[in-house]
Amino acid sequence: RMDTRRDAMKSFVTTSGKIALASIPFALGSMFQKAYSSLSSPIDLVLDTLNFALTLEYLESNFYIKAVASGIVPSGNAMNAFTVIRDHESEHVNFLKTAITAAGGTPVSFTAASFDFTAKGTFPGVFSDYGTMLAVAQTFEDTGVRAYKGQAANLISNNDYLTAALQIHS
Repeated sequence: RMDTRRDAMKSFVTTSGKIALASIPFALGSMFQKAYSSLSSPIDLVLDTLNFALTLEYLESNFYIKAVASGIVPSGNAMNAFTVIRDHESEHVNFLKTAITAAGGTPVSFTAASFDFTAKGTFPGVFSDYGTMLAVAQTFEDTGVRAYKGQAANLISNNDYLTAALQIHS
């Protein structure tokens, strides 16, 4: 049975709402961390910001690695798009790790096991239902864009890092 357009939109809104609710603890956690941190120098702020970006890139990279390996992404254009995005996210991880190390910092490290892509069971089919996978991917991309924009002010003191972050953002 085919769903009506209204039913499809209701389903999309419900899924999007669940994703948004699942992301609230992460957003609050990052706000409180920023509000109460006591950084001793501008480079500490830059390194914290780069590690924040690296954490996001690890999340996205590991998501796309698992998505491509899931076997549910349709072959052709969809698989090509997911593969390109996966590769870009891995490049972002490597770039940020290099930048943090070059600045004298220690990059954070995460693996796929570090992340619960089901949002504590809210999306159990994230790697078995293509629609859910797309909704989660869109949420990660939107979150990434907002995160980079939100952290840009922390990099304003260093034009090289700000330029690099904006290139990743775009």
